[in-house]
Amino acid sequence: MRGISKSFGKVQALTDIHLDIFPGEVVAIVGDNGAGKSTLVKILAGVHPADAGEIEFERAPVAIPDPTASRALGIATVFQDLALCDNLDVVANLFLGREITRTALDEEEMEREAWALLRQLSARIPSVRVPIAALSGGQRQTVAIARSLIGDPRVVILDEPTAALGVAQTAEVLNLIERLRERGHGVVLISHNMADVQAVADRIVVLRLGRNNGDFLAADVGYEDIIAAITGATEHARPMPEPVYPAPRRIGPVA
Repeated sequence: MRGISKSFGKVQALTDIHLDIFPGEVVAIVGDNGAGKSTLVKILAGVHPADAGEIEFERAPVAIPDPTASRALGIATVFQDLALCDNLDVVANLFLGREITRTALDEEEMEREAWALLRQLSARIPSVRVPIAALSGGQRQTVAIARSLIGDPRVVILDEPTAALGVAQTAEVLNLIERLRERGHGVVLISHNMADVQAVADRIVVLRLGRNNGDFLAADVGYEDIIAAITGATEHARPMPEPVYPAPRRIGPVA
C-alpha cells in the first residue's frame, strides 16, 4: 500500500499510509484508539474504498472496491465479531455460502475437508458437529480463522483475535497464528495487546493519528520503544516508497 488516505466527512482517518505485507510473515499493526487501524483493515477488506493512494498485489496494481474483489485477490479478513452462526455446527459454519454439492449437499465430503483443515492448523476442536454455541471463545476464533482459509487466501487479516480471551484461549489463538505463518500466508494482526504482538509478530507497524509512526523488526525493538511510538513520545516520518522488494524488508524507526 502506498500513499493511502481516507476521510469521513471532515474527519481525516488515514493520511499517506504505507504498508508492506510479505508471504510467511506476521505484521502487527498497533496504535491507540482512533489511530486508523480499523479503517486500514476495512480498505484491504473492501469495506471502504481509499480516497487516494495505490495498492499493489503480487507486483500488479489492483483496486479493491468491495469485499468480493478483496476475496478474489486472495485477502481474507476475520473481524472481531467473527460473524459465526451459533445455531449451526462447525462444518456448516466453515462452508456457509460455499457448500459442496453433488445432487444434494455432500455432508461427508465437507466433514472430511473440515477435519483436514483443522488438523493442518493443529486446532483443538472436540467435534466438527458440535454447535458453535457450545465452543469456547478460543475455539470460536479458530473456526472463524479456519473458515477464512477456505479458498486458500494469500493474506489473512485478524482484527483483535485475542480480545476478551483467557490465558489458555489466547495461547491457542497465538499458536494458530504461527501455523498460518508456517503455511506461507501473509498475516496482518491488529492488536492492543503488546505481549501477544511481541510473541508472534515479525514486524510491528505503528499508526498514530492516521499516519505511519514507525516500522520495527519485532526481535530488535523493546516494549518501551513501541509505546513511545504509539503515544507520540517519538515521532517518525513515514517510510518513503521503494520498488517491490525481493525479500521481506526489515527496518527500524524511520529517520
